[in-house]
Amino acid sequence: MHDTLNITLILLATAVLVVVLFRRLSMPAILGYLIVGAAIGPHALGWVPDTEGTRHLAEIGVVFLMFSIGLEFSLAQLTTMRRIVFGLGGSQVAVTMLVTLAICFAAGLSWQAGLILGGVVAMSSTAIISKVLSESLQLHSAHGRQIMGVLLFQDLAVVPLLVLTPALALPADALAFAVSVALIKAAAVLALILFVGQRVMRPLFTVVASQKSSELFVLAVLLVTLGLAWITERAGLSLALGAFMAGMLISETEYRYQVEDYIQPFRDVLLGLFFVTIGMLLDFSVILDRWIMVALVVAALVLLKFVIIVALCRVFGSDRSVALRSALALAPAGEFGFVLLSLAGNVQLLAPETLQVVLAAMLISMLATPIILLNTDRIVLKFSAGEWEARAMALHDLAVKTMAARGHVIICGYGRSGQSLARFLEKEDIRVIALDSDPLRVRQAAAGGESVVFGDAGRREVLTAAGLPRAAAVVVSFSDTPRALSILSHVHALRPDIPVIVRTFDDSDIDVLRKGGATEIVAEVVEGSLMLATQTMLLLGSPPNRVLRRLREVRGERYEFMRGFFPGATDVDDPEFDAAQPRLKSFLITEGAFAVGKALDVLGLEEAGAVATAVRSRGVRRNNPPGDYVLQAGDVLILAGTPEALGKAEIALLQG
Repeated sequence: MHDTLNITLILLATAVLVVVLFRRLSMPAILGYLIVGAAIGPHALGWVPDTEGTRHLAEIGVVFLMFSIGLEFSLAQLTTMRRIVFGLGGSQVAVTMLVTLAICFAAGLSWQAGLILGGVVAMSSTAIISKVLSESLQLHSAHGRQIMGVLLFQDLAVVPLLVLTPALALPADALAFAVSVALIKAAAVLALILFVGQRVMRPLFTVVASQKSSELFVLAVLLVTLGLAWITERAGLSLALGAFMAGMLISETEYRYQVEDYIQPFRDVLLGLFFVTIGMLLDFSVILDRWIMVALVVAALVLLKFVIIVALCRVFGSDRSVALRSALALAPAGEFGFVLLSLAGNVQLLAPETLQVVLAAMLISMLATPIILLNTDRIVLKFSAGEWEARAMALHDLAVKTMAARGHVIICGYGRSGQSLARFLEKEDIRVIALDSDPLRVRQAAAGGESVVFGDAGRREVLTAAGLPRAAAVVVSFSDTPRALSILSHVHALRPDIPVIVRTFDDSDIDVLRKGGATEIVAEVVEGSLMLATQTMLLLGSPPNRVLRRLREVRGERYEFMRGFFPGATDVDDPEFDAAQPRLKSFLITEGAFAVGKALDVLGLEEAGAVATAVRSRGVRRNNPPGDYVLQAGDVLILAGTPEALGKAEIALLQG
């Protein structure tokens, strides 16, 4: 028991430290977990032995990985993207596996080992690629949709490979029979799960959700996931296959997104520990002895996939720049390759030396993935003249469209809010130029005669081409603080005098945006409350001029009067709730507290990050108390701030 606790504490402590470090470096946490495992594993520092218990922990991590993939599985998405998913994605996996099989056969490996290594090499990192594309707003670009379609097929291809791998390790005379039995079992179990599961899943989760208990909901999700994983394992298949089926069944219900929110912490933690155990397989002594072989495998892996993907993209009609972008993203190895490699190692399908070389090569290529993705533009521009021409043409078209514009409003983002604003302004005969990076939305809106053009508002040259030097105002219509700050920095470098209005979801980022240079900040949640207050006052008979005066006061004070809220138990279940956002908290000043007899100014509340919004003394409430207000025993002080700031403020009030 004590050994297990020691191992768990070592894993958690090292994982926390490395994840903090990698997040500060803007690197994916997966790579940090792999490096931690390599450092503390039995082949390096030896802090964590390779035990059966550690391997079971890794299996549970794979279960939740496959569950989350199943949860994102969508028949509708497969139908709309079938040409990319089954055409390009299927071709990429099949061709990569065949070429790898041929190379392995030529190198003297068995065809079984070559087939599994082909599956390992064919995989790319869904976690890293989707994260980078999402953060750079490229998911809906031509290459983004192509990349995600290929990744979707790769995720689906893992399922039959998980079924086949244990069977391929059997002797040749029993192989055909074992593979046939495995496939028949898989088909029978999957058919049973799909037939029964579809009739059970929705009623089950309807009953569970009606109880309005987050604990019960999590328990139900865990029961379904682990229960189906157990069923498939008992049928001679893998735990991961049952978990995938569980996710796929739940994805067809209306509880899909709620389940995803609840399961994410479990998935991320266990998946992190899985990658730690994968890193523990790495033997540095073997790598040092065979470093030339490792380097050759890294080069072969990346170059092989790069050439295959570029060629296939061109066959499927992509232009050169899209093909290059897709290939650069998909060429390195992926996390599912580690799953297959681990399984192949467990059933002795690969020799230990081969496993070590491939494992090291995959790890190195994954370390390079974020670097490649962040430098894709530079690489593509260097090797594709068409990309220069396309960019120049796009900027030229944008500049031509805005050449005659004077005193117009530039709207950054043409989602629902941006479209509503544009229509409102155009009713007032105010010209609008909207920028959006979603080509589908731009094409449909422009076809309808709306003034929207394709362009990334976070790029200085795009803002210039949109007529920023001649514009009257800039509006950031999407709620994304980092992107808004990037736009603000470019706007104020080019036109420091122009007013910029920024939208945000709540009041948590108002101070950051104000420091970034926003002229006005519109917080959705607070504005909704203001509209409620306005309608209530008018219906109660308050004079309209008084209502308008109150609105102007609150907006003039930048919502200071309405900052923060008192969270309740139901807020935790709200998908829009951010546990780190500012809230209000009441503090009773008791006898003997440090704050008794002290003025607010001397308590260091502002240094802690908290703001005194009100104080109640002897039944009388006073809003925005001055800094010289002296607290007395029995007073109730209401502070606004983040949970961390309120914790520091409480210590300051009680202990000084």
